[in-house]
Amino acid sequence: MEKGPFSVEWLAQSSRGSAGRESPAVGSPPQTPPSVLADTPRDREASDSSSSPGHGAEAAGGAVPGRPRTKFSAAQLQELERSFREQRYIGAGEKRRLAAALNLSQSQIKTWFQNRRMKFKRQTQDAR
Repeated sequence: MEKGPFSVEWLAQSSRGSAGRESPAVGSPPQTPPSVLADTPRDREASDSSSSPGHGAEAAGGAVPGRPRTKFSAAQLQELERSFREQRYIGAGEKRRLAAALNLSQSQIKTWFQNRRMKFKRQTQDAR
């Protein structure tokens, strides 16, 4: 069975050279097989005529795979907004307290504050 490009075996073989092939110069990176060069994500995207121009799944109307959007409850939003009114930048201790009290991760709290600051910035710029 032939190993795919960039497998451990392929890298080991390409770094020492194989029978019938010249060994690459010392210090030079292993050569990438031509089949891999032609099959980059950009090449696949360009050859895919069914997708609309833009950013992949987003432009086509589909959701980007990953973590689903968090839907905050009214109580969570009330507490987050109260905390934001007191201080726009949250400290580590307050972040831990809010995360525990609202049953959210610290990362979710941090992201909510980042997004809320951007909303605040847009609102103040629109008011000018």
